[in-house]
Amino acid sequence: MRHRTIFIPAACAMAAMLASPIALSSSHREAPFITGMPKLDGTDFYMFNSYESGRDGYVSLIANYLPLQDSYGGPNYFSLDNDAIYEIHIDNDGDAVEDITFQFQFNTERKNLAVDVDGVQVPVPLINIGAVTAANTGAQNVLESYTVKMITGDRRTGMVQDIGLAGSGETTFAKPLDNIGTKSIADYATYADSFIYDVTIPDCAMPGKVFVGQRQEGFVVNLGEVFDLVSLNPLGARDSRSNTIGDKNVTSLALEIPASCLTGSNSVIGAWTTASVRQATVFNPSPKGSTTTGSDTAKAPAIKGGAYTQVSRLGSPLVNEVVIGLPDKDRFNASEPKDDAQFATYVTNPSLPALVEILFGVPAPETPRNDLVTVFLTGVPGVTQLPTVTASEMLRLNTAIAATAAGSQVDLGVAGGDFAGFPNGRRPIDDVVDIALTAAEGFLCGNDLNGEAAGGEIGNCGTQDSQVNGGAIVNDGALPDANAYLTTFPYLNTPLPGADNVAS
Repeated sequence: MRHRTIFIPAACAMAAMLASPIALSSSHREAPFITGMPKLDGTDFYMFNSYESGRDGYVSLIANYLPLQDSYGGPNYFSLDNDAIYEIHIDNDGDAVEDITFQFQFNTERKNLAVDVDGVQVPVPLINIGAVTAANTGAQNVLESYTVKMITGDRRTGMVQDIGLAGSGETTFAKPLDNIGTKSIADYATYADSFIYDVTIPDCAMPGKVFVGQRQEGFVVNLGEVFDLVSLNPLGARDSRSNTIGDKNVTSLALEIPASCLTGSNSVIGAWTTASVRQATVFNPSPKGSTTTGSDTAKAPAIKGGAYTQVSRLGSPLVNEVVIGLPDKDRFNASEPKDDAQFATYVTNPSLPALVEILFGVPAPETPRNDLVTVFLTGVPGVTQLPTVTASEMLRLNTAIAATAAGSQVDLGVAGGDFAGFPNGRRPIDDVVDIALTAAEGFLCGNDLNGEAAGGEIGNCGTQDSQVNGGAIVNDGALPDANAYLTTFPYLNTPLPGADNVAS
């Protein structure tokens, strides 16, 4: 576990723990502005070689939005924003500019179902008025659907093509209701599976898959004690504390795409997810719908217009929470990877190790942190770095490294000898908090991955060219449970129900 050649690439996102602990959820409520726009708040981004049986050669991309959902959160539950666009961007040539973008856009239809009250038809306040199945939506009062477009080149000016249902060409997909409870949806796992679609990808010989819907939160963190001045036992047992967000749900936008349709001339790709809204919003002082026609479009609560403006960004986990300082958090969310030189100081001179030294007396590694610049901003040579690269923050994956079967995955990823895991991409099981803490405390200083002949040098911490603090595994005490994840697409588990009743 302490061999230097095993732990090296673990810092591709280990730099994630580099600033004061404003919010150590992977990306939940991470910046002041986004706290007021939860539907646009990207929480986690996963990218990995698919490990479902028979899916060799595919890459799974999962962008999670709308954090910390209580399963009982009715009556409206957790729809996404119809006026926004949600995107997953792929850079396959190392210039920190998107080459491929998958753009999701949502539509919500409210049927305004009514009941007879003494001869008067009165709309109900619930999103369903009876049991719901995928085949029978008659009792469903709110229906969400979405489209997915593939944009080649610039996300706003490139070539736009539709992703369609395989075999029919239909370009509108239904989104399942959230898991209201077992009386409304008796078998939610089977119900949700019917919303996994085989899709045709433009210019791609093989079909892919898409799913959008509620899932159980997959990120694991001892959140409360981290907030409380990093009140941890950082060298204690990795399973000594609880996962404080284990009772939450989240909304996933999931794609599975043949790797050959994502890569360029090299097997490495970088990716990140963003959400954008229109620049202008005009609020209606007296919005209303019709109680007689079934339409709720008579007066919308707000009208939005203007160009799309990015308000959320997420690549590697933990970055805007604990890398970027408070004054720059909103700016990071609005920025693009090609402009990340403006944030370089947060990586070369991280504040978290200094804070840990103050709180625990653990010596901070020297600066500048060239080790973290390599793994965090450029990728590791021979593993996740393209031949030509612009220093930038994104999640990077070498699609040529075979997936590890679900039963054999190691939650420390590369740090535990499993080179198919974080920070070579990120899987649901990967314990990104522990990996990040370990790297921040200097585990990678002076290391190289494949030996000098392979060019896998990482970089030093100031003048330090060897591990700092003995290469200990620093942790938050919350440990992922492999049984809490699926082994098939979309990999994140069935969401928790809002109520556990027997349908009658």
